[in-house]
Amino acid sequence: MTTNGTIVIVGAGVIGLTTAVTLQEAGRQVHVIAEEIPGRTSLAAGAMWGPYLVEPWKKVREWSLVSLAAFTDLAYDTPNTGVRLTTGIEAARHPMPAPEWSELLPDFRPCTHDELPAGFEAGHRFTVPLIDMPVYLAYLQRRYESAGGTLEQRTLASLDDVTGAEAIVNCSGMGATDLADDLELRPVHGLHVVIENPGITEFFSEDTGYSPELVCTYPHGDTIVLGGTAVDDEHLTEALEPAARAIIDRNATIDPRLAKARVIEHRVGMRPTRPEVRVEAGKRHDGTPVIHNYGHGGAGVTLSWGCAREVATVLTAPAHR
Repeated sequence: MTTNGTIVIVGAGVIGLTTAVTLQEAGRQVHVIAEEIPGRTSLAAGAMWGPYLVEPWKKVREWSLVSLAAFTDLAYDTPNTGVRLTTGIEAARHPMPAPEWSELLPDFRPCTHDELPAGFEAGHRFTVPLIDMPVYLAYLQRRYESAGGTLEQRTLASLDDVTGAEAIVNCSGMGATDLADDLELRPVHGLHVVIENPGITEFFSEDTGYSPELVCTYPHGDTIVLGGTAVDDEHLTEALEPAARAIIDRNATIDPRLAKARVIEHRVGMRPTRPEVRVEAGKRHDGTPVIHNYGHGGAGVTLSWGCAREVATVLTAPAHR
């Protein structure tokens, strides 16, 4: 097998681009191949740091901490990166224990009764990174290309279509259903609504459990991303406009100012979800190393830097050098 010493990354969502930056800046030569640059699902994200509904926890904890540190640093340059540290509340209309990840945040505390919206029984206040995804993905792409990385927009029918690579990193998200023959992947449909910000500076998120109807408000300066939906199916079963209006109405019960704000756009994506995130080494039939890095569900942003670091570690192991 003849290689050109290049690591090929398949996929240009937040997982693919973060992995590309990490490897390129570590001195490897990287080439990204993706059907969409940047990936549509990552563009549609809210996005708030938080390791929600993702396993395995021991690994997720480690990956999340790495990403938290990276985003905290990036928040010092908000205009360029789109990352800002924001304080807010997660609340529930029922008793709500602190999540496992609460230990990772130094200012995490229970809400006082006066801090909770009407009808809510419990909640927590904390500060986390919020990420304006179109700005952030553009930043990642600039950073990657400035370091010498290259991009190619192309649809792959198979990982066998990648030629001459020293190694392949599969960050294809839902594409891994076919590219990795992974039947454990399932799409969870997501819809967010972007509106003009009527003056909100804190995030709000309701713990709605496994409901497909989410309530979350993510302020990004002049705009706000409202969530959302989490429909465990490939297609939205209702018309886009009524679903978007329902999202606005749900969030407006928390802050009435949201009801009349101008709608800027709707963002739709498919969260690549599986029982456990897959960061795992394998080989193609011809012996080419393949590192899988997909299946992050709705926590792709949260896990992105940690998983990228793990991929870099795997690639430097003796079996892959």
